[in-house]
Amino acid sequence: MTFLNSIVSWINIKRMYEIDLFKKFPLDVQHETLMKLLKKAKDTEWGLKYDFKSIKTIQDYQNRFPLQDYDSFKPYIKRLQKGEQNILWSSDIKWFAKSSGTTSDKSKFIPVSKEALEDCHYRGGKDIIALYTSNFPESKILKGKGLALGGSQQLNEYDTDAYYGDVSAIIIQNLPFWAQFIRTPDISISLMDEWEEKIQQIARATIQDNVTNLSGVPSWTLVLLNYILEHSKKSNIMEVWNDLELFVHGGVNFAPYKDQFKKIIPSDQMNYLETYNASEGFFSIQDDLQTDEMLLMLDYGIFYEFIPVENIDDEYPKTLVIDEVELNKNYAIVISTNAGLWRYMIGDTVIFTSKFPFKIKVSGRTKHFINAFGEEVIIDNAERALEIACKKTNSTISEYTAAPIYMNNNQKGSHEWLIEFDIKPANIDYFTDMLDNALKSLNSDYEAKRYKNLTLELPIVRNIEKGTFYNWLKSKGKVGGQNKVPRLANHRNYVNEINKFCNLK
Repeated sequence: MTFLNSIVSWINIKRMYEIDLFKKFPLDVQHETLMKLLKKAKDTEWGLKYDFKSIKTIQDYQNRFPLQDYDSFKPYIKRLQKGEQNILWSSDIKWFAKSSGTTSDKSKFIPVSKEALEDCHYRGGKDIIALYTSNFPESKILKGKGLALGGSQQLNEYDTDAYYGDVSAIIIQNLPFWAQFIRTPDISISLMDEWEEKIQQIARATIQDNVTNLSGVPSWTLVLLNYILEHSKKSNIMEVWNDLELFVHGGVNFAPYKDQFKKIIPSDQMNYLETYNASEGFFSIQDDLQTDEMLLMLDYGIFYEFIPVENIDDEYPKTLVIDEVELNKNYAIVISTNAGLWRYMIGDTVIFTSKFPFKIKVSGRTKHFINAFGEEVIIDNAERALEIACKKTNSTISEYTAAPIYMNNNQKGSHEWLIEFDIKPANIDYFTDMLDNALKSLNSDYEAKRYKNLTLELPIVRNIEKGTFYNWLKSKGKVGGQNKVPRLANHRNYVNEINKFCNLK
């Protein structure tokens, strides 16, 4: 293990130099990235169709190539699933990351190339170690094992040589041999389909290991940790793994879960590091644990463009490159990747908090918001308002979702919040007032619509029984992995479903 630490240390020093390079020359690195992508794909079906060979500048590319969404890629992805190759990308596509999305389909199947695994997803994992150990040189993270809570792998129905599953499962399945020595549990357990059995097997297999770091979606990781406490008869996780020092999280905002983690991991040495990775790629890493912003990783084989959210519905929205963005403004992300996603709108929105280096916060989804009355409430507003309300009322939240209540002849509009509290507020009405006031302070459009109850009345907050969201997801076959509770919706489908689920119980 000492030999491994020495090798990793040498690699990390080299990598930190490369990271400093793209911090200093972001546009040059991004231009070089785009040109490499176009060169690699010039002889593919799409490369010939759009004449990649003749594109010399970023502006050429933007003028030549239309913006895409999943529906426009879907016919080509279906052909890839049936075994055709050299359509979107030059190397063979054998893996597809299954993701629930905001498209007309129940699931998206995102192509994953060899280059996307090696130069993006795996590099992201290695950079977590490089950035973390540069912040904590005395870290003992590599003296134990990492426990990553991923999804499951399944055989693709179109072709026996192609596979699909959660992107985390694809990553675990294809890890290089050396990575197996620093992770737990065995792959056969990590890739189990049945979620509750998998939790039990992971707990039994890892309790005796020296786990120094965890990674996963906060909500599902809490389910695992609570099961481990119950199974081990310990009072906190440090009694199970006394060298645990890092939780790498992503997928949802960590703020509502942090108090719960601190409660079951009562250690001053415990650190929490946020990443932004998705089926489409690995995008950013929190490089300074004193702030909650993340460094945008510019040399992972991904070329970035950004659309101001107010222009997202324009017929031909103008896109900005990295040096054209403004701070504290909401942008939808457009990516071109080393798996053949060209000018693809992934549906996420970010806010830039820093330039040189470029750092971001995830602010929400282009289709996950409430804007039934012109209030334009995004997930970032909701998360921050809930955090304020929880602090004011000494409460903590496990899960939540919210939706509009539409106007009718006798009623003005409002918002309905279904909240599963870990620690309930003493007075739900006071909590509601604090949530409302916080939203007013964070969102001027919401404040205007709430003025004297002219358009929006006070929100309705419903305290629902502990475990409801988990059981609702379970009833839909969506437990574990990357399945998440939908936070905001501009319709009432989820809220009506959950209310009905509660009544049936």
